[in-house]
Amino acid sequence: MTTSLADHLRALPDESLAALLQLRPDLVVPVPADVSALALRAQSRVSVARALDGLDQFTLQILDAARLTRGPEGTTSTDQILAMATAGPQPPAPTAVRAAVDRLRARFLLYGPEHDLCVAGGIDEVSPYPAGLGRPAAELDPRAAALCADPAKLRRTLLSAPPSARAVLDRLAAGPPVGTVAPGALEAPATGAEDVLPPDLVNGGAPTGSPIRWLVEHRLLVRMSGGRNGTVELPREVGLVLRRDAGPLGPLRTSPPVVSGPPREVKSVDSAGAGQTMEVVRHTEAMLEALTAEPAPVLRSGGVGVRDLRRLARGLGLDEPTTALLFEVAYAAGLTGEMELTGAATTRYGGDQQILPTGGYEVWRAVSLAQRWEQLARAWMSMPRQAGLIGQRDDRDRPISVLSAEAERAGAPAARRAVLAVLADLPPGTAPTTDEVLELLDWRAPRRARGRETAHREVLAEAATLGVTGLNALTSYGRLLLAELTEADERGDDPLGLRSDAESGDASTTVRALDGLLPAPVDHVLVQADLTVVVPGPPDPALAAELDVVAEHESAGGASVHRVTTASIRRALDAGYTADDLHALFRRRSRTPVPQGLTYLVDDAARKHGGLRVGSAGAYVRSDDETLLSEVQADRRLEPLAFRRLAPTVLVTPYQVNRMLTALRDAGYAPVPEDASGATVLARPKTRRAPARTAIGRAVDPLATPKLPMPRLLGVVEQIRRGEAAARAARRAPAVVRGAPAAGGPAPVSGHGDALAVLQQAVRDKALVWVGYVDAHGATASRLVRPVSIGAGYLRAEDDRTEMLHTFALHRITAAVLEE
Repeated sequence: MTTSLADHLRALPDESLAALLQLRPDLVVPVPADVSALALRAQSRVSVARALDGLDQFTLQILDAARLTRGPEGTTSTDQILAMATAGPQPPAPTAVRAAVDRLRARFLLYGPEHDLCVAGGIDEVSPYPAGLGRPAAELDPRAAALCADPAKLRRTLLSAPPSARAVLDRLAAGPPVGTVAPGALEAPATGAEDVLPPDLVNGGAPTGSPIRWLVEHRLLVRMSGGRNGTVELPREVGLVLRRDAGPLGPLRTSPPVVSGPPREVKSVDSAGAGQTMEVVRHTEAMLEALTAEPAPVLRSGGVGVRDLRRLARGLGLDEPTTALLFEVAYAAGLTGEMELTGAATTRYGGDQQILPTGGYEVWRAVSLAQRWEQLARAWMSMPRQAGLIGQRDDRDRPISVLSAEAERAGAPAARRAVLAVLADLPPGTAPTTDEVLELLDWRAPRRARGRETAHREVLAEAATLGVTGLNALTSYGRLLLAELTEADERGDDPLGLRSDAESGDASTTVRALDGLLPAPVDHVLVQADLTVVVPGPPDPALAAELDVVAEHESAGGASVHRVTTASIRRALDAGYTADDLHALFRRRSRTPVPQGLTYLVDDAARKHGGLRVGSAGAYVRSDDETLLSEVQADRRLEPLAFRRLAPTVLVTPYQVNRMLTALRDAGYAPVPEDASGATVLARPKTRRAPARTAIGRAVDPLATPKLPMPRLLGVVEQIRRGEAAARAARRAPAVVRGAPAAGGPAPVSGHGDALAVLQQAVRDKALVWVGYVDAHGATASRLVRPVSIGAGYLRAEDDRTEMLHTFALHRITAAVLEE
């Protein structure tokens, strides 16, 4: 007799049940009420699909073998699975097959003893065609079943198939076994002539002109009902005969595909990746400086327009996809954000927001190059967006723009982790091709990799652009970064993300590894006679900030070149430098003598600086009546406006026009506003409205599941056990206590007064009594308790199962029955 999955789970020790929850963490969200609910959830379609998604190709094939070898009772055995798995021309090792069976049993996709294994429910619903084979002929058509029952006749029929029909059979035998044919290929026969098919006017006249018609006529394919187009299915027995050379399960591969490319030196890989990290940081900083000078307006539909993306790409000297990737990563890293435009100002696209660097950009610029790259790389690993979609068309045939909602993909972080995990599992320096990475992904998790080839190719390209990989191999610091992120996810003890990666203030292992590969920051320059400034290495943050002010950037690389110009000196003077400060700066930073031409340039620019003085005023008042303006300036009520006379007929104030108008009118004057041309402006005041707000959404990875440590899982198991005990106790309660009429047993007392008498007697005798009551939610519940006291409208009783003291309101008690 087959035991149910719930019975198997009940018989497990707590450690084994916690191990199951650790392998299938979705089973504890939310925590099941009891073991029966756990078993039901473990066989649900969603949970089974999640469990199958994490299995490799070989384990899935062994699961298909278990499904194909089930007998009439629905059970199989390890020996039957082993016999089918080793029936091919290149059989796997029996130990590998048994290890795959153990993995399936650990996840309870197979359960029961080895000689009587059951397949978990829901698997046939998730994957209806095991190993790509169709249903048995007996379930499809009686005539096809009769043909398959005669092996010799079946082989003769297959040998007589025309070449075009045999090609169709071979394609369906490889899986899936279901195909759709064009209208007219399967015209229904005339009434009374079921064995005669009419001519096919669509596909070529005679019945034999259509290979599908020939196969259906000879019962090698079975026509399915429903649908406008014809649907046919290949019976399982026919598919097994066609697979006689490859084996019933097809080619079996117990280990991942082998990478054929020659290994590269780890030092070369790290050097190439480190060089790319310097370029990424430099381009990102240049892009953010360009956004500082000219912010990118936000479209009304969301995102940044194509025109601004092209402007940034031209300024950086990059292509648009790379610029879009850096834009997305910088936004995910918190280096850019939206700023609301004040007043009635709007962008040329009609929006009221602009994208520009945030305050975090200044902090990012002040840290080392390795720390800046790490912040970008972590943001790329975690952002729920697919930058490769930018520039493509959406469902409404509109271009997908940067930062638009159409580029959001919740599964993007999982895709990046999967691709990098494949590279991390290879020996250091291994550089597989893109096709080899896709083959490895298809073997490791075929259900997840199916249909995501384009996204995986984009991940490899983005990893090379960002310097995570070098020469097609994963860098050493990229491997450390992936290990840190994976460890943080598996630890699962910081669900809110409040714990810092470097709580002690020390740099992470990734930053330390990358710092060892990058050239040391320099704090000096080489000033040449042509007023060029050469930086022999990456400048430290302080030197880079000074060069941004006093010189113009000309070229980048291992040694960057800047040039001192009249405009750059004027910019430094505007920033607060004096001529003496600039002379001291060049003397302190330069390892070469400061050219005389640079000294003359600084002195000449400083002498001319400040020849014109420019100020600002919030508003002005003008009048042809000089006496009236003198009265206004002398009016003590208007002293807070701090009027200053620029001309006999003009007063200025640092405050805005609206405040000045209100103050003048309150003081008894009658001013009128005017525009820039001097024309009077008379208009009704605008109605103020609150700014529009958008709902804040949180990106959730659909593939992510909570990973709890073993102590917490054991606590969940204990909670499930308590729920199971409560369910058993509730089933033992008398029917009247549960709200059902009694079918026998002790006489219940359902009247309120009689129930109080029973409870009082139980208090005196210290006896156990079943109490039925209505809880706070209006549901009927029952408990086996030992009453302690009754008073003030409440019953205090000890729960017999948990030994905890509970208090019941007497008016909520519906029945009381003494326990025998």
